[in-house]
Amino acid sequence: MDDRLRQLYQDRTSDDSTLGIIVIEKRAQEDANTDNFDRVLLVILEDSHPAWILKHYEYDSIKVAMHLVNRRQLNSWLLNSSNRRAVDWVLNGKVLFDRNEYLKEFKQRLAEFPIEERQIKIGGEFSKLIRRFTDGKLLYREHHYLDAYNQIIHALHHLARLSVIEHGFYPEVTVWQQVKKIEPKLHKLYSELVTGAESIEKRLELLLIANEFELMTKSKMGSTHLLQLMASKSTPWSIQELKEQLSHHEYTLDLSILVEFLVQKGYIDVVKEDTKGQVIYHRKYTVKGQLS
Repeated sequence: MDDRLRQLYQDRTSDDSTLGIIVIEKRAQEDANTDNFDRVLLVILEDSHPAWILKHYEYDSIKVAMHLVNRRQLNSWLLNSSNRRAVDWVLNGKVLFDRNEYLKEFKQRLAEFPIEERQIKIGGEFSKLIRRFTDGKLLYREHHYLDAYNQIIHALHHLARLSVIEHGFYPEVTVWQQVKKIEPKLHKLYSELVTGAESIEKRLELLLIANEFELMTKSKMGSTHLLQLMASKSTPWSIQELKEQLSHHEYTLDLSILVEFLVQKGYIDVVKEDTKGQVIYHRKYTVKGQLS
């Protein structure tokens, strides 16, 4: 590693709040993984620091981006898949500094992928899958084929990430390369939609059928985190209570469509409670069979 790059991060290593430093090298002339910068420095800090600070540097025509990220923000990126590059950076970047083996243990946790984190990520991808698939199906029925195509492509991406997580791995930027090894049938579905010779209408028709099947087979797995949460108390949940409990998880935005999907599929029962209005009820929810 050249001396000028070392100058950028050297002071950080003497700061007790610095947990680890990783460098990521650009792999091609244009590399979105590094935002086309030649190098990325990921500096992981204690939670007393701001969540994320970004700095840009240049020397000898070499562009360097430094991401100063606290531990909580990094965990959020990984848990909510909101910055999948971070997975690649941590797994494939070169470790320049590691205080008390923080990065070694962090990578070990990534490799083990604890079941609690896995279920949360599965819930997030499953709720997004339902949203995209439902939107795509409606657009297809209204003959908006290009818009339907866009939604189904997104649905397949969520299905792909769901499959990767199900097999115990974090989805990376090259998720379809992961899927090709893990679940080749799903990879074939994606290839047929993108490169198939049939009309877009026919490709969408076949993909909607396949997607519907995958949605059904993964319903129980995809809803485990939410159903376990709901089973933690004996009284019905309002949608607001569920939203508050899940406020730090990514699938809050798609919570309503997920709950309604699980009602339709028989996993959740609706409990009606009186309001001040006549024949108007609060709609609350409980795991099926939990309450009479």
